[in-house]
Amino acid sequence: MAGSKSVVIAALFANGAIAVMKFIGYLLTGSPSMLSETYHSISDTGNQVFLLVGIRYSGQDASRTHPFGYGKAQFFYAFLVSVLLFGIAGWESFSHGWNALTAGGHGGEQVDVVIAGVNLTRLLPVEAFWVNVVVLLGAIGFETYAFAKAYAELQRQTELYGWSGFREAFRKTSDVTTLTAFTEDAVALGGAFIALVGITATRLTGVEAYDAVSALFIGVLLMGFALALAWENKRLLVGESLPREVEAGLRDAIGGRDSVAELRDFRTMFIGANEALATADVRFADGLSAEELEDEIVRLESELRERDERVKLVFVEPVE
Repeated sequence: MAGSKSVVIAALFANGAIAVMKFIGYLLTGSPSMLSETYHSISDTGNQVFLLVGIRYSGQDASRTHPFGYGKAQFFYAFLVSVLLFGIAGWESFSHGWNALTAGGHGGEQVDVVIAGVNLTRLLPVEAFWVNVVVLLGAIGFETYAFAKAYAELQRQTELYGWSGFREAFRKTSDVTTLTAFTEDAVALGGAFIALVGITATRLTGVEAYDAVSALFIGVLLMGFALALAWENKRLLVGESLPREVEAGLRDAIGGRDSVAELRDFRTMFIGANEALATADVRFADGLSAEELEDEIVRLESELRERDERVKLVFVEPVE
């Protein structure tokens, strides 16, 4: 939980600063790709707030109405983030790029920004194009910092759970907060590079279509990753179990005990980020007293928790 929170706070700081920088760049040049990147960073900043709300909400103690706690709140808020990422950042970026491309919209030309009668553009010591370049390079720097934090946390989980790489981590992790921040930061880096290529190509050739196409690409990139994130959150919202190989190890831990005659049923389900519930229907060996049976159940529950740190709640039910 602490790792996820630090990742989100780093992304919040980075995206907030970047959004302001990109908006200034857009005001000075009217670049479609800079406006797309502004939408992107504003959306990302708001998304980090949602993720922090999810972390805080999920930390509440279990109650009568939520006996297994509020851990799934992180899944809900992460799903909400994926929808906003698609609807606000992705679609708006795509629409603006498309309009600029089809209508021959403005892009790359320096414009006058007048506030309180003062022409701020004329006060610039350099051409506004170079302001965009500096802004995007600054954005890349900030995003690299946030991405490094998310990368380190996801790498730690990959090594801890023995995943083969980030592709497997994407499919199996229940820490959707870190996954969302990692994905957003990766896409943000890609978007900044695309925007930099677009405005540079327009500056060198005078063809505004390059800038508009960059905005289109950024929108498609955002919408694609938003759909992928929504799909990953959906599997956890509907009640995904621990990975098959993990469940197999937990089953062996139960079935391998001398006191267990038969494991009738075993189920797991994620109830929060890196938090799982495990239930087992067990037929114990004959001849155990009530006290011995109670001790065996306690030992089984402890062993399952030791086998995998994600197992937080265990219910062992003796059956005939």
